[in-house]
Amino acid sequence: MEGITTFKSDYLPYDIVKRPFRVQEEYKPKTGEIELGSTYQKDYNAYKIQPVTLVRPLERKHTTGGKLDTIPTYQDDYRSWEVQRREPSKVEHVYHPPTKKFGNSTTFQDDFVPRELNLRQSFKPPCVAKLSDAPFDGTTSHRTSYIAHQLEPKFIRPKEEYKPSNQPFEDLTTHRNDFKGLPGQLANSCKPENAKVGSNAHFNGVTEFQDRFQPWLVSLPEVRKTKEYVPPPGNIDFNSTSHLDYVKHEISPAVPIRPVSNRRRTNAPFQGNTTTKEDFKAWGSCRQEITKKQQEIPKPTGKFYDLTTFKSHYIPHQIIPAQSFKPVHAIVPNSAPFQDETMYRTEYTPKKQETCPANYPSPPGYVYVKTDSHGHKFFRQLTPEFSESNSNPILKEVAVLS
Repeated sequence: MEGITTFKSDYLPYDIVKRPFRVQEEYKPKTGEIELGSTYQKDYNAYKIQPVTLVRPLERKHTTGGKLDTIPTYQDDYRSWEVQRREPSKVEHVYHPPTKKFGNSTTFQDDFVPRELNLRQSFKPPCVAKLSDAPFDGTTSHRTSYIAHQLEPKFIRPKEEYKPSNQPFEDLTTHRNDFKGLPGQLANSCKPENAKVGSNAHFNGVTEFQDRFQPWLVSLPEVRKTKEYVPPPGNIDFNSTSHLDYVKHEISPAVPIRPVSNRRRTNAPFQGNTTTKEDFKAWGSCRQEITKKQQEIPKPTGKFYDLTTFKSHYIPHQIIPAQSFKPVHAIVPNSAPFQDETMYRTEYTPKKQETCPANYPSPPGYVYVKTDSHGHKFFRQLTPEFSESNSNPILKEVAVLS
């Protein structure tokens, strides 16, 4: 297969002609002055303008030569009373700072007078169990009111002997009753026989693909060889257009606008003392001791007195059994036998079991119609049905599968 495409076969090469380069003309400024006059300046006629006269009248100031009396009515009418100053009733209390060390004593500690603790008399009853010498009375209401009755012997019903029925059991369903087929041959099974296929020959691992595969001669892909790099002869010219046309100018460095700082450097150490450090002196403080109050109530000693009020005030009473209103449980025997007859036993009528028509080789009352592809035979039943006009019987077709 050739590697020529439609584009390669239909393509026609053309001669490439370079576009003409237009040389830009050098700019030459025009001689003379530019006329900056416009149409507005030519057509505009200047007018003399007079100053505008004010319509608002001038402000007139009314001034008087007399002196203004600035005393208000309240100040003129008010007369101050002679009020004597009240002497303060405050008791002079000159504060004298304490000379001793602050002891942190409260008002309660100063005013409290310790007194002797008097124990209160306990009115709690003693916790002593009162044991009774009398024997335990275990009589209950059930034991006193219970009356034992003599039981009669239990009635045992004799078991009836099973007697099979002489009539055959009617086990016909709706399908068996309505279905009337003819005996025929059984349908042939399309299932293949489960015959084990075995062979003693050695297994050949050749597949159909390996047997029918025809090898093609494949040529190896052409390997493209890279050309060896050959450096161009001569030296490289690194001069660019900007480098050749650049004209260097001598420029003086810019003078900084920031004034020169006249900082004086000293070798003396930095003095970090402030007014707060000089005036504030740290006080010597010690940790305050914990004030523990002495225990006034002593801890109890001895065994716990656990007698409750209920145990001390409880009075036992004699139990009076309640009268029982429960009826006497008496069994009334009955000598009559149990009636076990049901509607099914009384109304059951044995019926005769009909034989299925499919068991006959040629079922009576049926006419053969056809046999389908699966081997099923169809029959037509002859059912005599009389019409209203004629008294002749009409044949009715029924599909029966054998």
